[in-house]
Amino acid sequence: MNTDGSDAKQLTKEDFRLLNNPCWMPDGNYFVARKHFTSGRSLGAGEMWLYHISGGGGVQLTKRKNDQQDVNEPSASPDGRYVYYSEDMYPGGFFQYNKDPNDQIYVIQRYDMQEGKVERVIGGPGGAIRPQISHDGKKLAFVRRVRTKSVLYTYDLETGEQTPLFDGLSKDQQEAWAIFGAYTGFNWTPDDKYVVIWGQGKLWKVDVEARTAANIPFEVEAKHRITDALHFENPVFTERFTPHVIRHAVTAPDGKSLVFNAVGHIWKKDLPNGMPLRLTQDTGLEFEPAFSPDGRTLVYVTWDDEQMGSIRTLELSTGRTNMLSTEKGIYRTPAFSPDGKTIVYRKEGGNIHQGFTNCQNPGIYTVAATGGKPSFVCEEGEYPVFNVTGDRIYYQNGGFIFGDVTKSYHSVKRDGSDAKKHFEGQYVQRFVLSPDNKWVAWSELYKVYVAPMPQTGQSVTISASTKAVPVAQVARDAGINLHWSADSKKLFWTLGDEYFSDELTNRFLFLEGARDSIPPIDTVGLKIGLELAMDKPRGTIALTNARIITMEGEEVIEAGTVLVEGNLIKKVGPVDRVRIPGDAKVIDCSGKTIMPGLIDVHGHLGNFRYGISPQKQWEYFANLAYGVTTAHDPSSNSEMIFSHSEMIKAGEMVGPRLYSTGTILYGADGDFKAVINSLEDARSALRRTKAYGAFSVKSYNQPRRDQRQQVIEAARELHMLVVPEGGSFFYHNLSMVADGHTGIEHNIPVAPLYNDVIQFWAQSKSHNTPTLIVNYGGLNGECYFYQESDIWTKDRLMSFTPRGVVDSRARHRTMAPQEEYENGHFLVAQSCKKLQDAGVPINLGAHGQLQGLGAHWELWMFVQGGMTNMQALRAATMNGAIYLGMDKEIGSLKEGKLADLIVLDANPLENIRNSEFVHYTMINGRLFDSATMNEIGNYDRKRTPFYFEMEGNRDLLPYDSETLEKMLHYCSCRH
Repeated sequence: MNTDGSDAKQLTKEDFRLLNNPCWMPDGNYFVARKHFTSGRSLGAGEMWLYHISGGGGVQLTKRKNDQQDVNEPSASPDGRYVYYSEDMYPGGFFQYNKDPNDQIYVIQRYDMQEGKVERVIGGPGGAIRPQISHDGKKLAFVRRVRTKSVLYTYDLETGEQTPLFDGLSKDQQEAWAIFGAYTGFNWTPDDKYVVIWGQGKLWKVDVEARTAANIPFEVEAKHRITDALHFENPVFTERFTPHVIRHAVTAPDGKSLVFNAVGHIWKKDLPNGMPLRLTQDTGLEFEPAFSPDGRTLVYVTWDDEQMGSIRTLELSTGRTNMLSTEKGIYRTPAFSPDGKTIVYRKEGGNIHQGFTNCQNPGIYTVAATGGKPSFVCEEGEYPVFNVTGDRIYYQNGGFIFGDVTKSYHSVKRDGSDAKKHFEGQYVQRFVLSPDNKWVAWSELYKVYVAPMPQTGQSVTISASTKAVPVAQVARDAGINLHWSADSKKLFWTLGDEYFSDELTNRFLFLEGARDSIPPIDTVGLKIGLELAMDKPRGTIALTNARIITMEGEEVIEAGTVLVEGNLIKKVGPVDRVRIPGDAKVIDCSGKTIMPGLIDVHGHLGNFRYGISPQKQWEYFANLAYGVTTAHDPSSNSEMIFSHSEMIKAGEMVGPRLYSTGTILYGADGDFKAVINSLEDARSALRRTKAYGAFSVKSYNQPRRDQRQQVIEAARELHMLVVPEGGSFFYHNLSMVADGHTGIEHNIPVAPLYNDVIQFWAQSKSHNTPTLIVNYGGLNGECYFYQESDIWTKDRLMSFTPRGVVDSRARHRTMAPQEEYENGHFLVAQSCKKLQDAGVPINLGAHGQLQGLGAHWELWMFVQGGMTNMQALRAATMNGAIYLGMDKEIGSLKEGKLADLIVLDANPLENIRNSEFVHYTMINGRLFDSATMNEIGNYDRKRTPFYFEMEGNRDLLPYDSETLEKMLHYCSCRH
């Protein structure tokens, strides 16, 4: 465009790869820009590309060395021979949290346009970023970190001398994802006597010879269009609810009934309009049922935290059960042979929720349908089924969601020999073979397809775009629990609480009996119709003689009573104004402080895995033990976390009120990514998660703004909140605020923030959940608390957390001077204080870094940034309730609200660190002794042991187990 802004023309036509940081070549006919690439890791890496002023596809100059370490900030030499740029060279070959800026992170390289080679120019301690060459080509200005200061330097290209000019810069972004550059752009004046650069919210004219800086005063009046942020009311408690997570659904061979798992148990529904009924009254959990060929018997697996798992059969006519397994273990996905005489199943190798004992020799096994000694088939494979003749066993490799990008389908003989690979598919989540072995159904990026199964004797590729065989889509948005009719002519699936089916003759016109034309895909299924009561305790409890921080404004009652009846607060007030009924359980709380339960709106609670559920999940207990009564997980496996949410609602599990976005709308690569290139794509993605019961969605680094806006528009139509991944992108973050996102998850990486950002954000209704515990752009806040205390000595933490989780993070710890933290999460927390004072609500989000205790660390870090204790407590309670649309029912102590509260041994208004000492936790009116998590009050229910408390299980925790991921290098969101 012209310098006055007129005659703007688009030069590049990238539809996915971001381009930024352009710089002109000296002849004005070309420019160099940084082109962004992503793979499985969402932040990706860049390359330098050359483009002509007339447009075109561009010419690649540099090649990225991996998909996680970046290049940016090109600057061309005056003679056009070199392009200088910065590159992340930190050891390890991947992005890392808590990089040491005192070491070398970035270096300055140059690309030789004549020779096509790259050479190092500047590196060393403190790194080197944002190269800008002088007009005479003799000097290079750049930025280096010197301890906690970012300093402007010059580099003499002839002598190699480095000269510091000005240390009044703002903190650089070397420790963050620096997709848009590690420092703001700057330039030399035409005479090369000065450098004009931004720092500390001001523009500076730096004299190169005198090494002095003069402020350049300026004011800007800017008009911005800010879209109303998405906020909707979401009910917390209703007397009854409809489970939306229908798991492991299978249709009877005669097509007359449906059997499925919901809230941890197996149910049967007579089709089409029967009311679902539980098939057993066992106290353990039941999963993954499968019918015998004659439809008279079910095989299924069970789970009990103390007894572990078993394989059982159930005679449907009599209700009689028979245990087939003879040893403890974790058993999965049993299926009958075609003659009904044998059952094939998988034995799992253990996980962080169910333990690791009795899990030796995992793999696929068979056992007689009447019981007996199991026979080992093979080590690999999941979802085993027999072939049509019963002499081979088919299975899938590559996991399910969050698995390998490419899944494959294999078979072996019953003795494990003669292994064959039949087909594979990219972005597939699950393959399901028809009983006659002539058809295959699969889910690919959530949508469901069917095709003939080619039998060629060699592996073939199957996908939605396959041309070798006919392929038909059968589910509009997504399909779960794919399974076939006994005659292989019809496919069944579920989505949420709806049951769907489609016949092959509806999708393939070449079949006998096919329709004349292809009908539309069904978008409405048969309602399964399960309705359950929400858990609610009986009786009355009076907590009296306590200081009460109500979170209703600034109200503090110095000597008061909270009266709870059932799950509701009946009265809150001074002791002499609250009448206690004679049948109430009275608990004297003299010297203690009562406040609302903590609301963690960004807590990853360990549900990335799939499979079967424990009865107790330690992450839930750890959070309750530390007073977190509501948790919102903005990235998880939808099936697992929403099923647990419903089990908690029904009283089948103990945990905080549990909410989630479910599986994120991932903008990078993976079998779970969300491809969004239109408003209808966005609608489909949101309908998919809403079907599980989600009221929020996480837009996760969709690279283009129009993609993120499409998600916003779809969410507005569907009345859903959008809580995007902040992603350590300052420019994306501010566009997210402008576009109406409910809030920004994670901190803005630039710190401190100045009035331009504060005033802009204050005009919106978007919140911020900064998660200082994983502070973007500096040392993670959690490192501070590992450094200052021996947390492995905290009895409560160790009671509810496997030892290895704590020890691997806390005992060998990062040690840094106080000033590094002051230049890290303290600096960001000060910006949170500015935003809060300007009217931008700040929420508490502990990110799942350390369950329970981490929420208190986040709370304390708000105070380290200057918030008052009351402001910090509001961020941990009412602000989160408002964010989730639940402030009418939770977030404060008020008559008529739900009884979610904590009783502290000391006053957090005097010392915020008193918040840690939780004596009682009350969730939904149920009162727990926080140290033991035994239910007390009107009940006497002892907590049963976790697997890591039982003999033989202690300390048995692989360092790299599925949900830990070598925690010192990764954060709990895993992306």
